[in-house]
Order: sequence, then C-alpha cells, then structure tokens
Amino acid sequence: MSVGGVRRGTYHGRVTEIRKRVLLAKPRGYCAGVDRAVQTVEEALKLYGAPIYVRKQIVHNKHVVSTLEKRGAIFVEENEEVPEGATVVFSAHGVAPDVHEQAKARNLKSIDATCPLVTKVHQEAKRFAADDYDILLIGHDGHEEVVGTSGEAPAHIQLVDGPDGVDDVTVRDPAKVVWLSQTTLSVDETMETVARLKTRLPLLQSPPSDDICYATQNRQQVVKEIAPDCDVVIVVGSKNSSNSVRLVEVALEAGAGAGHLVDFATEIDDAWLHEATTVGVSSGASVPDELVMQVLAHLAERGFGEVTEYTTTEERLSFSLPKELRRDMKARDMQATAARD
Repeated sequence: MSVGGVRRGTYHGRVTEIRKRVLLAKPRGYCAGVDRAVQTVEEALKLYGAPIYVRKQIVHNKHVVSTLEKRGAIFVEENEEVPEGATVVFSAHGVAPDVHEQAKARNLKSIDATCPLVTKVHQEAKRFAADDYDILLIGHDGHEEVVGTSGEAPAHIQLVDGPDGVDDVTVRDPAKVVWLSQTTLSVDETMETVARLKTRLPLLQSPPSDDICYATQNRQQVVKEIAPDCDVVIVVGSKNSSNSVRLVEVALEAGAGAGHLVDFATEIDDAWLHEATTVGVSSGASVPDELVMQVLAHLAERGFGEVTEYTTTEERLSFSLPKELRRDMKARDMQATAARD
C-alpha cells in the first residue's frame, strides 16, 4: 500500500530485489520519553513564558535543541547559569540528587523531564545500594545518563564501559553484586558484557526488569532485519546521541555494506550512494520524523524513489507530563474557567 509515496508493509524476511530502493525502518524516531521531554519544554514556554532554562540538552538532537532555542528556551550546562528564582527543566537523561539540591539552594523552579525508564534505573540503584550491594553500571563514561544514575549511590556504583571494562571490576562480596545498565546501549554488546562479568562473578544478579529501553531495542531489531539487504544504512541522529550511534554499529554488525550517521539530509555524501542499489534508513529515538522525510526526498532526487517501510512492532506507550507542570497547567485551566464564569 502506498501512503504519501511510502509503501507500508510488515517485514517477513528478505525482499525481492528492486533497483534503487530504500528500506525504511519502523519503529524509528521519537520514543515516549523524548516526546514527553520535548513537550515539557514546549508547554513550560506556553505556561510561564520565555525564557525557560534547560539544564543540558533536553534530548541529544541538534535540530530539536535549535528549534526550542528559537521559541525561547535557553540551554545551560549547570544550575549556576540559571538566574535565581527562574524556571529550569532537567533533561530526559536524568540528574543526580545533588543537582536537585543545587536547584533548591538557588530557589529555582525545577521541572524534572527525566524519562520514566531512566527513573526506573535510578530507583533500582537506590534500592540495591540500600541493601549494600556492589552495583556494576554498564554504560559509557561521561554520558549524562550514567552521571545521573551514578550520583544516586556513588559509593556503591562502578562503571563498566563495555566488555573491555570487565577485567577492571573489583567487588567486596561476589555474592552481593548486581548489574544495571544505561538505557540506550547496544543490546548485543550489553549481553556480551554481562556474559563476561558472569564468568568472573557467577553469582552476579540481574536487574528486576530489562534496563535497556523498549524503544532502543525496537529500533535496533528492525535495523538488524533490514541491514543484510542494504548496501548502505543511513541513520538520522546526532553524534552525541548514544542510541543513534548504536544503530549504525548494529547495522554494520548485522551485515550492512556501510553505515553512516547524519543530522541532516545535506550531510549525505553522494559517494556513499555511487554503487548502492539498496539504502536502509532509520533514525535515533530523539529525531523528529520530518528530518527522515527530508532524507527520503534527498535520496529520491538521486534515483532512490522506491521506498518500502518495514514494521517489526507498533509502539503505543506514552508518558504523562511531569507532575510539577501538570499541577500548574491544571491551576491555569481552573483560573481560566473561573474567569469565564
């Protein structure tokens, strides 16, 4: 079926060879946590007026940040850059407890847009630390999510940055150790890291439920399925987006001839397409779909006009806005109703 020039379908394995075609992955783009975070800033701007300060990038995407800046958001690195008494939004990646304390000390009105799936990992870290476990946090050193989770129990958490970091792990009691993970990692690499950890620590416990978020796993799965048929896979996403970078790696590991990460269609090098007949396209979880459509238009201009969208699963999860924002929105609505009456 053709909708807006894109053929919709469900992927059931390899497809019949088509000259100059695009295999468009779905799910792709915005996940529920990103959608919630972006909406949080947009609604805060409407409710309180500009400027609204945002600590760190609300999500890791250049286009999203630039768009929100034009609407009146001011992105800062730390709370100290926010004027006392102003409104600050904490990003989807989560923050350590001391960031909340700093905000209180500066009398800031803080709105926490942390993804609920990241909050789940924070809660797990606090619970295992309270039970005096050593916590092995699998993730990338310096990533905002890792910094935030580590801050929940710094005395109990040590970072394991991939399989190569396993040999540096030391624990107090091999019978009281658990692994947790950053939510945006490669599923395969994380499982490899866990397997290596278990060879050293056979009693290593797992988190109560999978820490790698559903959206990350879904996007990786569909890329795995289309990659073997692709001469090149183009992932739309920013270089500081962990889940976007992982999609390129997953594509290459699954058999794609080449893989590239781009923020915008204009970054596509025609040399990548020179001998290609099949191009895969996906996008990270913080990428608006308009950027993907621009990539498809760019490819169509170069002869790749046959686009087939392959769906491995439908995503219907959504998250409510932060309670601080919902409370103030409700109060505004009540005032508006009272004024009309």
